[in-house]
Amino acid sequence: MTKQNVPPELTAIIVDDELHGRENLKKIIEAYCPELRVIGLADSVLSAKEVVNVHKPDVVFLDINMPVLDGFDFLEEFDEYNFMVVFVSAHEEFGIKALKAGAKDYLLKPVNIKELKQTVKKLVAIHNKTASIELPIKSEKLVLPAAHGFDVLVIDDIIRLEADGCYTKVITKEGKHKFVSRTLKDFEDTLPKENFFRVHKSSLINLKYIKDYSNLSGNYVTMIDGSKIEISRRKVPEFILKIKTTLKTV
Repeated sequence: MTKQNVPPELTAIIVDDELHGRENLKKIIEAYCPELRVIGLADSVLSAKEVVNVHKPDVVFLDINMPVLDGFDFLEEFDEYNFMVVFVSAHEEFGIKALKAGAKDYLLKPVNIKELKQTVKKLVAIHNKTASIELPIKSEKLVLPAAHGFDVLVIDDIIRLEADGCYTKVITKEGKHKFVSRTLKDFEDTLPKENFFRVHKSSLINLKYIKDYSNLSGNYVTMIDGSKIEISRRKVPEFILKIKTTLKTV
């Protein structure tokens, strides 16, 4: 099969304040990475956010050093995001910070073709793995990707879930914490709505495991694991109604 016959698997945008940087990376991707299709370019954080909202790419190649707002500021513009991030920088000292920010990889300028191809191979593997095993098995179980393969959780054992960028931490009755490369919105759409309620942009809870609710100094629920979860003010009326219709009240 020739390179021209290989269909793109992922869409990507390139964010770099330098025209040469954007165009050069685009040309390299088009020449050597048939798995990627570049669908947008941006020269600043503000324009990048607009491009993401319009095109919804699978991957964002993100420069770090940009005037006014930098690459890390760009990620902070989103409560959560569904795209994979690859930082591209001339400075290697940002590598650890980039990985902590949830980046899938870190490329140094000038971009090495071999390293870029390895990065793209990693992105495709992450995408395919997530797409193939994220779906629930029946209604009472959930399959979650893990380093060794995957874990099967009983949905009823999940106490709560916390957003962490493009990751989600899943907390179970046994006290286990699992980090999954899926957004909280993905779980909100997947888990049964009769039991799970999103009380905050960062928290999705299982109503069965609420210990108490307090509206003193804010609105909070305490879960059976002792965690204290904030309920956003706009969610309180819906939460109260949900409790009345889901749980027995006296």
